[in-house]
Amino acid sequence: MTLMRWRPFDSWDPLRTLESIQEEMNRLFDFSLAKLPKDKDVIAPAVDVYEDNENIYVETDLPGFEQKDIKLSIKGDNLVISAGREEKKEIKKDNYHRLERFHGEFQRVVNLNKKIDSTKIKANYKNGVLKVILPKKEEEKSKEIEIKVE
Repeated sequence: MTLMRWRPFDSWDPLRTLESIQEEMNRLFDFSLAKLPKDKDVIAPAVDVYEDNENIYVETDLPGFEQKDIKLSIKGDNLVISAGREEKKEIKKDNYHRLERFHGEFQRVVNLNKKIDSTKIKANYKNGVLKVILPKKEEEKSKEIEIKVE
């Protein structure tokens, strides 16, 4: 449910309404753009995170990267995914219409909110998809409790 500012109909002012819309748009752009670095291209691949009783699973699409260029690390309760790709130096820009493919490095931090057994982590990279299996530590695994009916 969204809360809206209430204004009585008899005091409706179209100019004030436009000002209000402009203020909201400015607030939206200030919030979203303030966190982006101004001098660099930014890439942050989308991730899918799901879990069961034993593991947390993280999947992300990293097309065009080589396995050797992808790095994974655990820092506290976070999984850090980073990768990089060098720019091709042999480009004749005169014949190109667009150059949109990402070159450079990125880092994506995924907060797991669970303690992970880092000695048993498995990662697989196939067809541009990175799949990481993060086993939960014993104390983090959920246990079913049987309820007896009397």
